[in-house]
Amino acid sequence: GGLFALILGATCISCSVILRLNILYQPNSLDVLLWTTVYFTIVKYISTNNAKWLYFLALAFALGFLNKYNIAFLLLGLLPALLVTEHRKLFVNKHLYGALLFGLLLVLPNLIWQYNNAFPVFHHLEELAKTQLENVSRLDFLKEQLLFFVGSLFVLVAAFFSFFTYPAFRKYNVLFWAFLFTLLIFIYFKAKGYYAIGLYPIFMAFGAAYLEQLLKRKWLFYLRPVAVLLPILFLIPFLNVAFPISSPATIQQNIHAYKDLGLLRWEDGKDHSLPQDFADMLGWKELAQKVDSAYFKINDAEHTLVLCDNYGQSGAINYYSTIKNIQAVSFNADYINWFPLNKKIKHAILVKDIYDDEKDRKKQRTQFEIVEKSGEIADSFAREFGTTIYILKNARIDINQVLRKEIEEEKRF
Repeated sequence: GGLFALILGATCISCSVILRLNILYQPNSLDVLLWTTVYFTIVKYISTNNAKWLYFLALAFALGFLNKYNIAFLLLGLLPALLVTEHRKLFVNKHLYGALLFGLLLVLPNLIWQYNNAFPVFHHLEELAKTQLENVSRLDFLKEQLLFFVGSLFVLVAAFFSFFTYPAFRKYNVLFWAFLFTLLIFIYFKAKGYYAIGLYPIFMAFGAAYLEQLLKRKWLFYLRPVAVLLPILFLIPFLNVAFPISSPATIQQNIHAYKDLGLLRWEDGKDHSLPQDFADMLGWKELAQKVDSAYFKINDAEHTLVLCDNYGQSGAINYYSTIKNIQAVSFNADYINWFPLNKKIKHAILVKDIYDDEKDRKKQRTQFEIVEKSGEIADSFAREFGTTIYILKNARIDINQVLRKEIEEEKRF
């Protein structure tokens, strides 16, 4: 595409859900970039028939896999897409298998780690399906797809048409089928809407290039500025609701706008006072301050462990705490591998979320001489609202041995 196609494509990407995605420090931004890179290598391979692009594809996929397993869905959608198009001949190309081997070697360290740790990814997926994905509505998933690039839908539709009507793009129609199959797989597994964002950027490029050809004749040429302005104009009404610009109190005054867009629906399937990722930005400093307060009450840093319910709590405490090397841990995610069991643990600070069903702490009372509630998160807008901090002092038993046993059990299951 020429200058107009470049400007239109960049505008479509910038004035979309990707803008919101990139305000969060998460692997999702890189995930979208690497999905796009994989599709770009497919385009380059089809246009040049140069086998080196298969190896670049393997490299991009491997990096995406090491970043986030979500990119595996790209492969699941791409394989049947190849089979239903003329590109099925790729399966008899020796370089395809060379690229597969190359990609496998790149992800092998991760697979070995998974094997050595009893494949925790399967436990994570099972837990994800039970606690989050079962609350996902397939209809809401489809609605979200429309909203993600709402100002650029005409470019997306143009891309789809181009694969079947524009001679120069017909050979790339494997991308359309890959989009369709991948979306169907996501729908079947009741995936979260944002899992599919990586599907779209490549189509913005094709759609923009196709529209450049359509809008170059006579009066149609003057529609080009309109095409560029549309994504911007559609973004403006969404700015206040899609981005954390307003205070929680202000959001409550305009709560219906958020509810109508489905932004208040959390992973538990219920509507809350704030969008989930907004609520996830609150309460962390308060948590760290209250854990620090509990830590000072114990006054024995060398023998004190901070044990949290989830990795978010552990990470926030380690980041915001004023205590050097506080080393908060959790049985959740990678923190399970970072317990400081090389030191004798006599005391603990327990951080339990609002869903904790053992608030009387009967188990801990048999393990420690003193068990007391130290504080809880009071910000009602925070996702961690109600999270409670307990002080456990003077262990009656060998806590290190108890933790080793629990770590082994967690890793086993």
